[in-house]
Amino acid sequence: MSERTTTSRPASRLALRVPEITVYFWVAKALSTALGESTSDYLVHVMDPVLAVALGFVCFAAALVAQFAMRRYVAWTYWLAVVMVGVFGTMAADVLHVGFGVPYVASSVVYGVALAAVFATWHRVEGTLSIHSIASARRELFYWAAVVATFALGTAVGDLTAVTLHWGYLMSAVLFAAVMAVPVVGYRWLRLNPVFSFWCAYVLTRPLGASVADWLGKPAQAGGVGLGDGPVALGLAAAIACVVGYLAVTRRDVQRQPQLGREPALAAGRPR
Repeated sequence: MSERTTTSRPASRLALRVPEITVYFWVAKALSTALGESTSDYLVHVMDPVLAVALGFVCFAAALVAQFAMRRYVAWTYWLAVVMVGVFGTMAADVLHVGFGVPYVASSVVYGVALAAVFATWHRVEGTLSIHSIASARRELFYWAAVVATFALGTAVGDLTAVTLHWGYLMSAVLFAAVMAVPVVGYRWLRLNPVFSFWCAYVLTRPLGASVADWLGKPAQAGGVGLGDGPVALGLAAAIACVVGYLAVTRRDVQRQPQLGREPALAAGRPR
């Protein structure tokens, strides 16, 4: 896969704006997806849905502005942006279904096409989809566009299996966990393309986390445990704050310099 540079500055002088892919990345990502689902559901039920969506958009935009203002990866800023993408991405997916009556099958297709278009444009312009090369504002714009699309797609697909197909939240979570194991195993032992493996796993963490959050928060008559969306959101917020706080202090997920020829690993490298 070819790599193009988007700046005349040497790669060693560019600061990467996203984290290293470690097990901590996937833990924080899973928590953020679940938190986005439970927070979105809680907000639209305790306030006017239109106001909730507007508030979600404002916070989402503010978080992205803060992220783009950083000159390099900062754990708190980056993961705040991911969480707010999760909240607003959930709202955006739900608006199509609840607000406009679009079936989950159709919204899943729409968001799938949108994600494919982002990936195609990103690769055509930059020559790579590797997050290890995100050291410029333009590449970061493509990255966050892909992240937003993955959250919306994952929300729609999760609701499709749980609601439309009547598989329920727990069974949906088990399904997505099993499917997510495919790119992990493929990358680890079958030499599956690293970029493809990464983005497959990235997309699948969204419906997995959302299904777990719904299972914990929704009432028993809806197939959940009945803890409530609010308490689940608070618990998840505390958990991700601990993980991100650890990363901010230890800096274990900071990439030292742009590695333009390197592709993302799912966490650990392949066995030698």
